[in-house]
Amino acid sequence: MLIEPRFRGYICTTAHPDGCFANVGSQIRRMKDAGAFEGPKRALVIGAGSGYGLASRVALAFGSGAGTVGVSFERPAAQDRTASAGWYNTACFAREANRAGLVARSLNGDAFSDEMKGRAIEAVKAELGQVDCVVYSIASPRRADPKTGEVYGSVIKPLGKPFTGMTLDFHTGALSEVTVEPATEGELRGTLKVMGGEDWAIWISALEKAGALASGCVTLAYTYVGPEVTHAIYKDGTIGKAKDDLEATALGMRSTYAALGLKPYVSVNKAVVTQSSSAIPVVPLYMTVLMDVMGSMGLEEDCAGQMRRLFAEELPKAEAAGGCRIRLDDREMRPDVQREVGRRWEALARMGDGAVVDAKAFRDGFFKLFGFGVEGVDYGRDTDPDVGIVGLVEP
Repeated sequence: MLIEPRFRGYICTTAHPDGCFANVGSQIRRMKDAGAFEGPKRALVIGAGSGYGLASRVALAFGSGAGTVGVSFERPAAQDRTASAGWYNTACFAREANRAGLVARSLNGDAFSDEMKGRAIEAVKAELGQVDCVVYSIASPRRADPKTGEVYGSVIKPLGKPFTGMTLDFHTGALSEVTVEPATEGELRGTLKVMGGEDWAIWISALEKAGALASGCVTLAYTYVGPEVTHAIYKDGTIGKAKDDLEATALGMRSTYAALGLKPYVSVNKAVVTQSSSAIPVVPLYMTVLMDVMGSMGLEEDCAGQMRRLFAEELPKAEAAGGCRIRLDDREMRPDVQREVGRRWEALARMGDGAVVDAKAFRDGFFKLFGFGVEGVDYGRDTDPDVGIVGLVEP
């Protein structure tokens, strides 16, 4: 079939296998070219299909030589429908890890469920014995509580009062003013349940009880802080409160598992193009400006570049210094970067509602998440969307 991008709102409902393979293959080649580093050797990555979770798995496997078990919730191809991008990303990773002689087992399903936790622990014990690194990188719109069955939803909303700001339609480049009403108490509670630290703590508890955590194991979750212009909708909003809970969970786990020597960290990463970030008011516009500024200064990093720096450079420093927070957004938040972003932001704000700006960098980044617009890929040929995953652990 000929595979083209299709959209429902800000959601791309198709993915191109060749493009996704090219994207992941590029990450792997760059990781190899950068040279090996001494890092964790047996890793469980929860949320391994895309973004920082996928990049963590690539960095650990092809930078540190780690065997990995990856958990993600992806859609396989069916009839005339493509698989999700994460499915194809995992397929490429698994193929290349297999060729390199690395242990790579993948599980597909709901990471919030007790059933998936049990399956993943079985895979860890069978393939790795124990893990010395657990990456928790889940971004989800909802979570079903495995004990009660109650389904919680997450929202990206301000707290206390409405937020009004400029945002960008990255498809057209048009600026517009948007107002977002504040979250209700129920929406905040749901967001904490989905995006906070509760499930991360449940994973660590289950792994510890099963004897699957090595002494001195490192566990990481990811967060974002960002500049003042995004704080009302992110840092000071529902997601920010969930991320605060994530950090509190890290501190609590350090105490709870002191005898095991568990090292929990929350890494504050830089802004990157993701499917969720495209729908957050203000963020696409901020990122369009940020990418241009950081690119012109030679500072831009994608997910893979950041995860290599995290595991090869910043994690060893954090282990020596103690504490639970790693600032990987240092380049984004440099004063000179933010001064220039602020200058350009004010100029855009003066252009006002309906003005059109160049959103090509953000748009290209978004399309590449789904394997479209990738150099060297022939999008005019018939492509089989049904791609298998080597080492997929079936239920």
